[in-house]
Amino acid sequence: MSLDVTPNQRPAPTRNMEQIVSLCKRRGYMFQNSEIYGGCNGFWDYGPLGVELKRNIKDAWWHDMVTSHNDMEVLPGAPAIYSMTGIDSTIIMHPQVWKCSGHYDLFHDFMVDCRESKKRYRHDQIVGRWVQAKGKRIFATTQTSEQELEQLERQAMKFFKLRAKNKEQMEWDGDVIALVDLDAEHHESVLAPDAKTLDTLTEPREFNLMFKTTIGALGGENDAAFLRPETAQGIFVNFKNVIDSTRFRLPLGIAQTGKSFRNEITPRNFTFRSREFEQMEIEFFCHPDASGDWYRFWRDRRMQWYQDLGLSADRLILREHAASELAHYSIGTADIEYAFPFLPTGEYGELEGVSHRGDFDLRSHMEGKLTKELELELGEDGKPKHRGSGKDLSYRDDLTNEKFVPHVIEPSAGADRAALAFLCEAYCEDQAPDEKGKMQTRTVMRLHPRLAPIKAAIFPLVKKDGMPEVAKKIYLDLKKHFNVFYDDKGAVGRRYRRQDEAGTPYCITVDGQSLDDQTVTIRDRDSLKQSRVSIDECVAAIQEGLASQ
Repeated sequence: MSLDVTPNQRPAPTRNMEQIVSLCKRRGYMFQNSEIYGGCNGFWDYGPLGVELKRNIKDAWWHDMVTSHNDMEVLPGAPAIYSMTGIDSTIIMHPQVWKCSGHYDLFHDFMVDCRESKKRYRHDQIVGRWVQAKGKRIFATTQTSEQELEQLERQAMKFFKLRAKNKEQMEWDGDVIALVDLDAEHHESVLAPDAKTLDTLTEPREFNLMFKTTIGALGGENDAAFLRPETAQGIFVNFKNVIDSTRFRLPLGIAQTGKSFRNEITPRNFTFRSREFEQMEIEFFCHPDASGDWYRFWRDRRMQWYQDLGLSADRLILREHAASELAHYSIGTADIEYAFPFLPTGEYGELEGVSHRGDFDLRSHMEGKLTKELELELGEDGKPKHRGSGKDLSYRDDLTNEKFVPHVIEPSAGADRAALAFLCEAYCEDQAPDEKGKMQTRTVMRLHPRLAPIKAAIFPLVKKDGMPEVAKKIYLDLKKHFNVFYDDKGAVGRRYRRQDEAGTPYCITVDGQSLDDQTVTIRDRDSLKQSRVSIDECVAAIQEGLASQ
């Protein structure tokens, strides 16, 4: 017997970041790291539901991109037959890896300090607007956020010592612009985001984002190493090992998930910008002549993946980088961006970047650190500034006998940003009847069933008359196939509400009728429809319901 359900309907989510963050803590999705000691900025812990959500995202990514791929067939839209495999490289690598990759010299942001407030900011994240009052004209600033106009107004009122009733005395001039676009001659008029006086920001200076550590007990400069800022380099340095050990032919994608670390100047926006995060990356190696086609293939395929798992096409964009934005290694890059609730209306935040890296990385690790024109950087002595491994990382096609350095297409996704996007998309408030049939507002996480931390919850209607025993047996049967939850505490309506907030697609209730005819009620989270299903068919019914969505 199948469930009487409708496909997962997704009304417009409730776009309130404070409510989403509150639910994440209340229901065990995410917690502030080291919270009992006041927290550690830029680091987040995943709770019981959060760890299941992120695991499901990574499993869905690995399944869809790697294990379910049939390398004997051409995937629809792919330019040719291709193979996929994976590796798991270490977090700490040889320091020379980061010199040849360019991270040691080029992986930095510009920061500024406020001499008055003693706070530090990323230079490119400060915005401002000209305002005049009491015969004085200043450039009021704040950090980019959805409330930046209100913050600019409050900042200016404090400076001019104006009350709310007198704010009309301020005359605003021009649009909000980035501080980096302000002419240097006007910097003496800048009011820093948390300052009370003008001209308190230092000159911008470089800040390398890699975390430095030490290998061994001596701790000298020769023992210095770095936590990896990305997982990609572990794939590049193992390219030849993978080819030689597996005998895969190109085109070939090598996938990896794992932790990366970036010492962000100003981590912000919940888990969007963190200092420790998890990546899901593919380095796709192909013939240079076909690399443009493969770039377009992976760009479009990754965009569709997010939509297939529930992100609305109305809140996703695929943005090609302008030439001025391209990284030092990139021939072309497209960002998959999502309209996160913490961003101003009409703005998007990066979910994933798909980059055409050319042969920059393999050549760099062969020959040394290269410029974008693939010429060796020479030191004052005329020798290469950073020597590569000297290993031959080129590829020889066994069919054509052609030898070449492969081009690389890199779809690089963040598991944490993906989890945040799916949570923001899923959060919704709607109307549902309580036990007495009265309509009340409920909070529900409309997560795609593949991503939902708990697939089904099992309730005995009451804790007597043999109902708990039947419910526990169903729970144990389902637990062999899904992550399920047993709950016998409180009124059944409140139990439904708890599971709605957890994003559980189905709730199974054992009631008095169950003891008579061996059937249970299965409630659908989104449609609220209830179906009577035989106890023996519960596993099949849940499997069918999950597969249908």
